[in-house]
Amino acid sequence: MKLTVYTRTGAEAGREIELDDAVFGIEPNDHAIWLDVKAIQAHMRQGTHKTKERAEVSKSTRKLYRQKGTGNARAGSAKSPTRKGGGTIFGPRPHEYNPRVNRKTKQLARRSAIAYKLSTGTLRVLENLTLDVPKTRDVTGLLKGNSVTGRVLLLTNGRDDTLYRSARNVPGVEVCDAAQASTLDLMKAKTILLQEGAIEALTSALRGSSPSAPATPAPVKAAPKKAAAAKAAPVTAAAAAPEAAAADDLTDVWGIGPVFARALAAHEITTFAQLAEADLETLRGIIASDTSSSEAGANEESWAEQARLLAAGDTAAFDAYVETLKSGDDA
Repeated sequence: MKLTVYTRTGAEAGREIELDDAVFGIEPNDHAIWLDVKAIQAHMRQGTHKTKERAEVSKSTRKLYRQKGTGNARAGSAKSPTRKGGGTIFGPRPHEYNPRVNRKTKQLARRSAIAYKLSTGTLRVLENLTLDVPKTRDVTGLLKGNSVTGRVLLLTNGRDDTLYRSARNVPGVEVCDAAQASTLDLMKAKTILLQEGAIEALTSALRGSSPSAPATPAPVKAAPKKAAAAKAAPVTAAAAAPEAAAADDLTDVWGIGPVFARALAAHEITTFAQLAEADLETLRGIIASDTSSSEAGANEESWAEQARLLAAGDTAAFDAYVETLKSGDDA
């Protein structure tokens, strides 16, 4: 996608700039825009609303009149919500409004908002505007030269205090860092003026969740140079030892739950092979020392055989063995 670059006077600068179609050429997602705008507006609420309930109203607690004999409906305290001046039933209480929207949805919403502006022709790329001192006249001249009216969002490359001070007295004009512009900022603006130098920052901020965006490989750090003495040092037994085997899920063994699995792992029994080699007295000692008495005694004498079958990958024999154990318990 290519866009023409304009000058501050509204004339064409004689060049075009290429935009990433994976970021700016997507199909807008209305639901993502709604979710993000709803969350932004909710975060603006203070949430300090409060009404007095029955227990908080300052009134007498005495019974208004006797229970019987008056012909009136029975009544208690004047704090009753059914009476004038009484408490409010289920009134509002102070709380926060913080609906959460994940990062990818926020980026999709911002890309969708920009896609809408591009489709309607209300996003214009301007050459970089540099001001030495704040002057409102320069901003009004920029708007007049580009025939821009209504709400205007001017996106800059980073924070530009001079341009912000120049535009803060112009009604309907907002200056914002392109990488920080929210979905609400983009949607409520009638026209978006994007500085040429801010396109790269905006593209980088919105590319994170793009499925077709090229992944940037992480830089490979060079290994630090070691001292000559360290190179000549003999290889220790720990360094020469092979990597530890990956831990197995011991809860696959019938009779071992999460509590037993954690107790076995604390004694460095994390694989089926290690469990198969452990003797029965060791297993009973671990159970007695690391688990509660109510959880002990879960067919620990069969764990070694079950682990041996799982380590060998013989699932058919394992299932048959477990069925035999279960049928024996039922009997």
